[in-house]
Amino acid sequence: MRDRELYSSLAALPPLFVRLDGRAFHRLARILDLARPFDEHFAAAMAGVARRLVVDSGTSPVFAYTFSDECSLFYTRLPFGGRVEKLDSVLAAFTASALTIELGLEEPVAFDARVVFVDPASAHAYLAGRQAEAWRNHINAYAQALLIADGLSSRQAAARLRGLTSPALHELAYQHGVNLGETPAWQRRGTLVYRRPVEVTGRDPRTGEVAVAVRSRAWIDREPPLFTSEEGRALLARLIPGL
Repeated sequence: MRDRELYSSLAALPPLFVRLDGRAFHRLARILDLARPFDEHFAAAMAGVARRLVVDSGTSPVFAYTFSDECSLFYTRLPFGGRVEKLDSVLAAFTASALTIELGLEEPVAFDARVVFVDPASAHAYLAGRQAEAWRNHINAYAQALLIADGLSSRQAAARLRGLTSPALHELAYQHGVNLGETPAWQRRGTLVYRRPVEVTGRDPRTGEVAVAVRSRAWIDREPPLFTSEEGRALLARLIPGL
């Protein structure tokens, strides 16, 4: 019956992103009673999930970028022979399991996964677009939380915000005493997880002498630069070959 597994041999070629999105996380937010507009504990858990994907998933992504309930993984070499079904199913399952561990959940959670083909230039555009989405998510989350704090229901707040421009949302927040440009960087720009070299001091077992070695360690950057800035481009150029 293997001939009926129509897509099992469909393979992708790198470079590419795999984007993972939480399914029905509005329900999870209610169950966990997450703080509005952003929950520090949940954000730290998603950063931990991203680190586990980079270090422990066995798929070796170059880096991970996460905000809200989504995470994008960048690959220049693919596991499983690049088989799309395998990539999507394993990574979605691993991400759900990792978040369950990070949050100590008793409720099941699920993620969907999709493959996004890129070249170096479009890889930068993809990340800039996801970071722009993080910013839009940020300003809408603050505006809605402020209106709910004023006594509106979630439905009423959503109706009030429908169609408002970014400057209007800024003004709404400012009238409530919140400067959206001064909120924590991870809320505005997301979190980037990548490996970077660090010096490790140890003792050479052969000679007994103290020696310094360079090792690669995963780094959780909760204050990434804007990817469209000179600093952001320089950082991504170190992570994305050919950018």
